[in-house]
Amino acid sequence: MSTGEYRGMGVRKKSARNPPVLSHEFMVQNHADMVSCLGMFFVMGLLFESTAEMSIVFLTLQHGVVVPAEELPSGSRTLYHYGVKDLATVFFYMLVAIITHASIQEYILDKLSKRLQLTKGKQNKLNEAGQLSVFYIVSGIWGMSILASENCFSDPTLLWKAPPHNMMTFQMKFFYISQLAYWCHSFPELYFQKVRKQDIPGQLIFIGLHLFHIGGAYLLYLNHLGLLLLLLHYSVELLSNLCSLFYFGDERYQKGLSLWPLVFISGRLVTLIVSVITVGLHLAGSQNPNILTGNVNVLAAKIAVLSSSCSIQVYITWTLTTVSLQRWLEDMSLHAPGRKRRSRSRKCTENGVENPNRIDSPPKKKEKVP
Repeated sequence: MSTGEYRGMGVRKKSARNPPVLSHEFMVQNHADMVSCLGMFFVMGLLFESTAEMSIVFLTLQHGVVVPAEELPSGSRTLYHYGVKDLATVFFYMLVAIITHASIQEYILDKLSKRLQLTKGKQNKLNEAGQLSVFYIVSGIWGMSILASENCFSDPTLLWKAPPHNMMTFQMKFFYISQLAYWCHSFPELYFQKVRKQDIPGQLIFIGLHLFHIGGAYLLYLNHLGLLLLLLHYSVELLSNLCSLFYFGDERYQKGLSLWPLVFISGRLVTLIVSVITVGLHLAGSQNPNILTGNVNVLAAKIAVLSSSCSIQVYITWTLTTVSLQRWLEDMSLHAPGRKRRSRSRKCTENGVENPNRIDSPPKKKEKVP
């Protein structure tokens, strides 16, 4: 996704006056503390036998099945599939994401904004770039470790082979649960961060596209393909956000942003190629199509997956084009007043350089006619 769509994050300011309880300002200033208390409620449920079973549904992964050693070359292990109880797990880790978001904002980004003395508009962009950069870095390192541990680099055919028994490993499921939880936490953050009303539609589209594609890969057991495409997407977006962070620190890095469109287009092309090849081989390698059992080798699934992958690439490219056009128009509008000011001061300049020694002749006095 293009980072130009994830705008409008406000800067939380601590007021000397205590706002009324349950008011908008009270919720914004203390939402991290309230969410922490809610999360501790589920954790404390483990202390009592009557509530431990319910708390475990929120805190740990559900729908695990022990597969015997006879059916797996690596021996007996617990694999997971998806189910309704995953919604509870996503909700709990959404609370964790809200707390983490507030901690990064208060202890890192707010202090950095004060140090750089940025304007309010640049502070909003800094908050956006900083939050997403941390998320992309953590997701990238985590995703690379999963692909390496499951031998996807040494055996690329695993990208299009169906997982055994249509299940996934613990770390793969936990990765997808965490991804869904992070993007779900972005909905309440629209309220907590005081996003402007005109920015909300773009935010909803940006968040919804991530949830749609991550959830689709999770439900269709396209786990390795979805993870690889996410890594490609996050790497391109991370470069964009890092360029923004360097630019906020020193505007001399603005020239580096000119390389961003080339990297962006290259990333979109690689994503399209990988998705088309991998989805085609994955669906072509299955023999008994049955959506109910997780086998999606049907024409409708092929069209849905490939059209979805292509549509999001088109949307992201269109977003980049509109954002670049807006920046170009803003630069043109900023340079226009400068030309007018230079034209007014032309009397005091020579060849575009101010001449302090130049003395303008006084205005001629009208001669009195006797």
